[in-house]
Order: sequence, then C-alpha cells, then structure tokens
Amino acid sequence: MVTVANSVNLMKGQLSFLGNAGYEVSVISSPGKRLHEIESKENVNIMPIKMERGISPLKDIISLVRIMIYFFRLKPQVCNAGTPKAGLLGMIAAKITGVPFKVYTIRGLPYEGSSGIKRKILIFTEKIACFCADKVICISPSIKKEAIKFNITSEKKTVVFGSGSSNGLQLEKYSYSDDIQVKVDEVKELYKLFNYEFIIGYVGRINNFKGVKELVNAFEKLQINYKNITLLIIGPTEEKDPVSSEIIEKIKNNPDIKNMGPIDNPIPYYYVMDVLAFPTYREGFGNVSIEAQATGTPVVTTNATGSIDTVIDKETGFIIPVKDETSLEKAIEKLIVSPHLVKEMGEKARERAHREFDSKLIWSGIEELYKENIK
Repeated sequence: MVTVANSVNLMKGQLSFLGNAGYEVSVISSPGKRLHEIESKENVNIMPIKMERGISPLKDIISLVRIMIYFFRLKPQVCNAGTPKAGLLGMIAAKITGVPFKVYTIRGLPYEGSSGIKRKILIFTEKIACFCADKVICISPSIKKEAIKFNITSEKKTVVFGSGSSNGLQLEKYSYSDDIQVKVDEVKELYKLFNYEFIIGYVGRINNFKGVKELVNAFEKLQINYKNITLLIIGPTEEKDPVSSEIIEKIKNNPDIKNMGPIDNPIPYYYVMDVLAFPTYREGFGNVSIEAQATGTPVVTTNATGSIDTVIDKETGFIIPVKDETSLEKAIEKLIVSPHLVKEMGEKARERAHREFDSKLIWSGIEELYKENIK
C-alpha cells in the first residue's frame, strides 16, 4: 500500500520480483495512471482506494472502512504499507482484520519540518502505525535512529536492508550506453551546454524544503568568480511549501540557470552533470543522490535524516549542514577548481552505488523477511 498512485514507482521491479518468487501481489493506492500502468507492467492486482494525503478525519474513516472490506475479502497473509497515510490506515486495517504479518515501511518522517500540535499529531500517528505492525522497515539507518530516539518504534521491531533506500537501483539501467550518449548530446545541444566548463545539476521537486533557495543563491555567488558555469534544475514546481517569488524570478531571469521542468528519465542528465547538488532539509532516503552516483556523478548533500546516508563525506561527495548556503557554495567550488576531484569522487561513488544499492539486495531482504514470518 501507498497513498498516491505516483508512489507506486517506489516499488518498481520489486512487485514483479515477488510475483516471480511465488507471491500473489495486490497493490492499493489512490486512483491514478501509475497504478493502472503497474498492473500490466508488473502483472499484479490493483485496488484503487481514495486516500487523502493531509489530515481529514471523516474521509480517513471512509478510506479505512473500504480497506478493511477489501482485506476481509482478500484475506492477505502479508500487508506491507508505506507512506504516512497509507501506512497508518493500512496497519490499522490489517490489525483489525487479523492479517497474520503486518509490515510498516517508514519512507520518511513527516513530523520533521512541522511544529506545535501538528508535529505532535504526526508523531502520534507514526506510533500507532508502528504499534500495529509486527515489523518496521526503515529505508535508511538515520530514519531508524530517529524513530527509536522518539520512541516511535523499538530496536527489536526495526530492520534496515543493506545501506538503505526504499527500492535500491536496477543498476543495468545506469550503465553508460550509446543511447545515453545520444541523449546527452541532444540535451547539450538543446540547452547550449557545450559553452560551459562546469555543470551543476539539481533533480527533485521545486519547493522550499528541498533547499532550492540555498542552491540558487549559492549559484549566483559562484557566478561572481566563475563565468562558465551553469545550473540545471529538473523537476516539477510544487504549490506545497513553495519557494519564494524572489527565487522563482531568479530562476527565470538568470540565463545560466536552465529550468527543464519534470523529466521521466533523468539518467542521461546525470551524465551531463559534473555534480549533483541535493541540499534538502529532510528526506526518507534521497534516491536521486544514489542515482547520480551510480552514473559516476559526485553529490553535495546535507546532513538531514535520510540524505546523510547517501554520501560518504569527502569520498563520494560532500555532506554539509542543512540550510547552510555558504557551505554549499564552498563544497561546489572545491569541485569547480579541482576536475581531478570530480573524477575521483565520481569513480568511488559509482563503485559504492553498485556495491551497496543494488535493488536485488533490497528485494531479497524483503522476501526473506516474509518467508521468516509467514507460517
């Protein structure tokens, strides 16, 4: 279970892997195009059930009842639910209907970045989901640490597969190929990138907590001393926690900032970049960080929960403090002035990504967890 259809991508490949291992897999999420795509692509059953992302007591009760009715009919042996609302409703429904093995996957800590009564409510709902679960999968070591620190769950209940990530990487897709090079050349030609000596990239939602403000400001400061640099911004603009109009204007009016919008396949774009900047305030893990590294691109990220686990500081990139614009600027500058460092860090990044973040490590871990706990 996941809350919205787009989040089904967090399980891409994993579903067909479990199907091939002998499991009958059903996926529940709110209605959406991606849910129907996954039905045929991964040969799974689907059940669209509308779930609100925000707090909505009446609608949540309706969703809970619909999930319970489905469970009574399906009689699943395992329920694995992740993302905050689906995790909460899924675990409560599974507990009430007597699902034998209940797994809550913590893909992020929604209370981080909240305050006051809302923060308390979000912590409480996380505790409920974990209480109902038999096992809690944390997608990064730092999420596990925080969850235990806030008494959301216990050491005994939690598990982290490998070095973390929600689904790992299907590494064969990240290897350099002639097709990728064709796309790289197309992108460079389209955006006139051959004129630049150093290319900084960003992939993610364009909103405040992803650190877009700090990145744009750091880039403009770097431009004072380095004229032949550019910033590629890839991702959708979000209304939730939006960046200020001032930052939007800077992105629009700076000819060296290329706002590319959302892109289905960012892999060729990682090959275009010299560094990926990922100055997020909070994450579940930070898949774009290990994606970039799998292509040999070093990453500058923050010490936020989740993202801190994706980079080995000063080896596969740099880890800086959250919201620290100056540290972000200096970390990128080190790579601008040291092309050999870009190459060395990129090679180590690729080696680590291939060693520690193969999807099969995560999928096999999940299958073993199921096997051990299904009577």
